[in-house]
Amino acid sequence: MADTVKATQTVIKKYANRRLYHTGTSTYVTLEDLATMVQNGEDFVVYDARTGDDITRSVLTQIIFEQENKAGAENLLPVAFLRQLIRFYGDSMRTMVPSFLEFSMANFAKDQDGLREKFAHSFGPAAFQNAIEQQVRTNMSFFGDAMKMFTGFAPPAAGSHPPAAPAPTPYAGGELDDLKRQMLEMQQRLEALAKK
Repeated sequence: MADTVKATQTVIKKYANRRLYHTGTSTYVTLEDLATMVQNGEDFVVYDARTGDDITRSVLTQIIFEQENKAGAENLLPVAFLRQLIRFYGDSMRTMVPSFLEFSMANFAKDQDGLREKFAHSFGPAAFQNAIEQQVRTNMSFFGDAMKMFTGFAPPAAGSHPPAAPAPTPYAGGELDDLKRQMLEMQQRLEALAKK
């Protein structure tokens, strides 16, 4: 089984001058090229050209180091995770960490399409539209409650026409009637906006 896996892997040789040689394309490559290969799902193994030792792990670690330095604020590895990882190097649980990390990353990778879809629904344009509509409804409710505080100004039922301005009361002056009329006009405009 190991032979079949190694047969499908691209062989990269690292020379003493730190240059990486892609044996499949007969070209020199950079760490960034290797990072792109990993992102594209292309499997490779890196050998020290002089000793023949498999140095894939150290090269992949070097790629992560380069990516973390380049990422700036978008780093993938939190400091607390890195500290905990370093603590495991001297711990008796050290032997379990690699399999746990492999298992966790494999499950995360398997579920990433589902997670992307959930994020798209939760934070996509439709979610923004729904949030705006909900806010308009809430604002209309607050406005309706405020209108109820004035006597004779209950908001109209859905689908009905707002009542005409009430007849002036004997104690109400012209200013109060104007205020009531303006409030009704404002309510009608807000309801028209909420329906759009």
